[in-house]
Amino acid sequence: MFKKVLIANRGEIALRVIRACRELGVQTVAVYSEADRESLHVRFADDDVCIGPPPARDSYLKIPRIIAAAEITGADAIHPGYGFLAENAEFAETCLASNITFIGPTAEQIRVMGDKASARKAMAAVGVPIVPGSPGPVEDPDEALGFAREIGFPVIIKAAAGGGGKGMRVAKDADDFARSFQLARSEALSAFGNGDVYVEKYLTRPRHVEFQILGDQHGKVIHLGERDCSVQRRHQKLIEEAPSPAMTPELRERMGNDAVRGAQAINYVGAGTIEMLLDEDGQYYFMEMNTRIQVEHPVTEMLTGVDLVKEQIRVAAGEPLTVTSLPPLRGHVIECRINAENPARNFQPSPGHIHTFHPPGGPGVRVDTHAYAGYTVPPYYDSLLAKLIVQGRDRQEALRRMQIALESFIIEGVTTTAPFLARVMDNPRFQSGDIDTKFLERESDLMTEPV
Repeated sequence: MFKKVLIANRGEIALRVIRACRELGVQTVAVYSEADRESLHVRFADDDVCIGPPPARDSYLKIPRIIAAAEITGADAIHPGYGFLAENAEFAETCLASNITFIGPTAEQIRVMGDKASARKAMAAVGVPIVPGSPGPVEDPDEALGFAREIGFPVIIKAAAGGGGKGMRVAKDADDFARSFQLARSEALSAFGNGDVYVEKYLTRPRHVEFQILGDQHGKVIHLGERDCSVQRRHQKLIEEAPSPAMTPELRERMGNDAVRGAQAINYVGAGTIEMLLDEDGQYYFMEMNTRIQVEHPVTEMLTGVDLVKEQIRVAAGEPLTVTSLPPLRGHVIECRINAENPARNFQPSPGHIHTFHPPGGPGVRVDTHAYAGYTVPPYYDSLLAKLIVQGRDRQEALRRMQIALESFIIEGVTTTAPFLARVMDNPRFQSGDIDTKFLERESDLMTEPV
């Protein structure tokens, strides 16, 4: 096992990794920007190093500074968390070259699955269903239009690199295609430094269902069930739950086996997620793989009882997985992301000083957060304040428990998404499980406070 792990991240995920390391008897190093000097991950780590000014490009994304921080503190491993450098193959390679273990997959696995076009090819090669589309990136607009006509409109043009909804445009017909194609390429180049895009059939009412993968260095790859992440805004997940309301044991077995087969095809090591689209007719298609721990990993932890972060650390240290198959699922779990944003103003970020912070409690309630009374939410980073996760004996109990928890979550000083999420919990369509990735577009009145 490692002696000291540096966490190349901030916020609640840095705290989450610190807790896992403490349970394993491993010391930790926090890195922080000047804006995060008073953050809790700095307080609770055994050691800490300031790595630069507030902008992420000058601190959390500076690979040489992070490697230097690891070397001067004697860290023998680095956990990247999620976001920032978590899916950066160059970072994984630099760690290896510096004799520091990267707690995650190999650089080659990150490269293959980080490029959506190459990931599609890898999955198709082992028989995992993929959404019909171009075989790879397409540069010529006329050639791309030919693929679009072949698979049928509507289509979606997607950036081959990156994620988070950037570099994605839907074309409803041929007249709309040229403009959408150019917009997607321009946005992809701006966001990721890579303008490659590919064309894919656009599914009008799919669910977003992802499978949690774990693999070790001894050739064992398993899945730990699915999470339904269909409630989204602009491809950003807001609510996640498991089991999926659309899942059956037979469908879980088929989708799970395909997810495992896809991960086995690249000899995957660590925690990862195979993301799929589940259509109304029960057909499912591989969408992408995230080669890191997910924001919503607590859903699976509560449902299965498996500590995913400790498994990540153990696997990186060369130990075998402590769980070898899907355990019995324990009830129903829902996670809501509490962001410092104003839904009524197009989810405008709401940085500022929190003067009151009172998280909910009670049976089956978990809160992962780095916020506290007196904390100042900086304007430089993601607006996630807390993850509220609840568990019930069934979906109905979990829904009611989540609504009560949201209503009793007191955060004053900044505007948050908690009241909006409480309205979603009370929505009849959501309560019935009739959700897909366009749910919020149809239920747009949920964005505004009732008069």
